[in-house]
Amino acid sequence: MKNVVETIVVSASQMQQIEEQVFNAGMPVAALMEKAARLCAERIQSLYPRSKFGSVGILVGPGHNGGDALVIARELHLAGYQVEIYRPFFKLKTLTSQHCNYANSLGITFYEEIQPLKKCQLIVDGLFGSGLTRDLPDNIIEALNSINSWSKPIVSIDLPSGIHTDTGAVLGSAIKASHTFCLGLWKRAFFQDLALEYFGESERIDLGILPHHIWSVLPQPAPVKQITKAIAFQFLPLPRPLVTYKYRQGHLLLICGSRKYTGAAILTSLGARASGVGMLSIAVPESLKNLLISHLPEALVVSCPENKEGAIASLPFSTANLSQFTAIACGPGLSSDAKSVVEKALQSECPLILDADGLNFVAEQGATEILTQRDAPTVLTPHSGEFKRLFPEISDLENDRLNAVTTAAKQSQATVLLKGAKTAIANPDGLTWLIPASTPALARGGSGDVLTGLIGGLVAQGTKIKSNNLFNIVASAAWWHAQAGIMAAQEYSELGVDATTLAHYLTKAISRYSSKVPD
Repeated sequence: MKNVVETIVVSASQMQQIEEQVFNAGMPVAALMEKAARLCAERIQSLYPRSKFGSVGILVGPGHNGGDALVIARELHLAGYQVEIYRPFFKLKTLTSQHCNYANSLGITFYEEIQPLKKCQLIVDGLFGSGLTRDLPDNIIEALNSINSWSKPIVSIDLPSGIHTDTGAVLGSAIKASHTFCLGLWKRAFFQDLALEYFGESERIDLGILPHHIWSVLPQPAPVKQITKAIAFQFLPLPRPLVTYKYRQGHLLLICGSRKYTGAAILTSLGARASGVGMLSIAVPESLKNLLISHLPEALVVSCPENKEGAIASLPFSTANLSQFTAIACGPGLSSDAKSVVEKALQSECPLILDADGLNFVAEQGATEILTQRDAPTVLTPHSGEFKRLFPEISDLENDRLNAVTTAAKQSQATVLLKGAKTAIANPDGLTWLIPASTPALARGGSGDVLTGLIGGLVAQGTKIKSNNLFNIVASAAWWHAQAGIMAAQEYSELGVDATTLAHYLTKAISRYSSKVPD
């Protein structure tokens, strides 16, 4: 049950409704507050022992987040920490007011100004948690800016104060936490790229919320979830059947490369090879054939007529011939001169993965109009710039990536993988997978080409793919790609992971994890 709860991601409204189910079942609000705050206090003592962080400043807001902070203040005080409280003038909720009175009775010092807390060795932020939607008042913005300038360790309770729970937007200003304790269930803000610099190291504090309280609010499956190692391995082609042969393990066609972007064809092919696909065909301009063979002697390299710019002029396949492949990946390095090639790939009747120049062509022609006419599944893999060109009418991208990718998938009837620090994958049915961990080492040219090849190879190995199964396979590929990046960065640093190295680490990563799948 705990593993299921760990994967779920909720909005502020959903979290509030789930908590109401818990309270209606008989759990007192005060009891849940005590439980959450005690667990946080225990973690604080573990992470920041009194021997090194003996003085703690607590920021107390008007709501239940402030109540949590006051219980933490009490527990740390009783554990021997020197505790001081910043409590700006707010009308407190009843329960928070009661804890405030008790903390005062213990002799804990209160201040209405922030400066006295500057001497503290640790700051605990309990000003505002889940549900904040309006910009902060000027005096609070000034206080948060001062705290951030002190360069002290800060622990935020539930969310850093000033962060919108759903969009991750900064509401005037926000605490830049060293550590954030997310209470109960993961909130959407933790997966919005624009908020990540404010969280520091994040962890979820398990409050023991029961599944039936969650499912009384959320549909099953949950609309937004993180993919874990155990989940990813459910959709990877492991173990293989004992009796099989190469074409039963999928036949992928890559359409990629040009004289200008030769490397894109090689990197996409290396990603596909690492997937274990049974048969790999690579369609490239004829001048690139020998080079591709030298890098991938096991692949069937198909030379294509090329134009004077060195791009593929046409594919040596009829539309009917394309049905021999179980998946097609098209776009990396094609150049803008290969429009007719992408157009033919769109006519195929097998799953199609589009990236780079494949996406650019679709954007020029109108993504929604073109893609909704396809009978076979389509996967789009844009970064934010490509996403804007594909879906210019979706204005949420900068403010709410999760909503933007969900909208795009529904409009285009495609599976959309939106690349970023927290990659999100959405399908037309309104479901979204999130990749919980990645590395900035992947911010290198060619990393996306490797991912396209990997997705293509895994999709090709999926038999009788339905849209939801395709969606899961794509998310598993993105998880695997991220894990390879993390593993390579641990050895070579975030500066040392070029795309070729990344492709080689795909095999190393899957070898490391396949022997110990349970998560």
